[in-house]
Amino acid sequence: MLTRIIVPALVLAGSPLLLGAPQSTPKAGDAKWTMSRTPDGHPDLEGMWTNYDATPFERLGADEQFPRDLAVSTADWLVQDSPKSPRRTSMVIDPPNGRVPLKREAMDARNATLAQPSDSLERYGPWERCITRGVPSSMMPSAYNNGHQIVQTRDFIVFHSEMIHEARVIPLDGRPHAGPDARSWNGDSVGHWEGDTLVVDTTNFNGKGWIATHAAAGWLRGIPQSAACHTIERLTRVDANTIRYEATIDDPNVYSRPWTVSFPLNRDEPYRIYEYACHEGNHALENMLRLGGK
Repeated sequence: MLTRIIVPALVLAGSPLLLGAPQSTPKAGDAKWTMSRTPDGHPDLEGMWTNYDATPFERLGADEQFPRDLAVSTADWLVQDSPKSPRRTSMVIDPPNGRVPLKREAMDARNATLAQPSDSLERYGPWERCITRGVPSSMMPSAYNNGHQIVQTRDFIVFHSEMIHEARVIPLDGRPHAGPDARSWNGDSVGHWEGDTLVVDTTNFNGKGWIATHAAAGWLRGIPQSAACHTIERLTRVDANTIRYEATIDDPNVYSRPWTVSFPLNRDEPYRIYEYACHEGNHALENMLRLGGK
């Protein structure tokens, strides 16, 4: 997978390219900050946001160390500086112990998937197959390509994520979920406002995805996302340069209880999303499968 390729950009909104422009430093709790709002009175979430974050996904035990290659080091991947989120105990904030409450059968299913030979398509996740990173996985910090552009109108909000070049178009007009037969990799998302917090409710997953596709998620990579999964994302603008993102995942086929992950989205207006050339001309996975059989 290629990362920051310098080719003509697909830009949904924003100012001209500003490579090398100085990056503002987020200032949480700025007393002089006033929430900017859209004409319909809701918080303005539009703009370019990134989430480069070295925080472990789950809280580490006393005898564990966060692997060096999973610590998000961005220096070699970016063409410009981006804000770095402060390191915290874990991205998982509930349960309080910072650990995902996995069922044993979910772990067994993951182990069986990843134990398949390298010439089996079934061992590769939807990200490796260039299908999707999934919901909420598409928002989770990885080692690179952590750009998210938000475009907002009265009736819709768009999350345009750099990795795999995905755009989620989420209605805000009060419509209900589609019927249970309308299932897809990323489910059916509808949004609404609860005060100044944007809430995105997603159901109707097709049961083929993974809850986390990136290596930084540790042992969650490869854990299945069943058709019963229900996610609720919350985005709250907390200062001029920060959105607090939270996602609660409820999947009774996989977890013993719902759990919540949280991290900041940092304003990064100079950042630009370029073409994501996922499979080097769509031959990478084909070559991996071919070589795996030798």
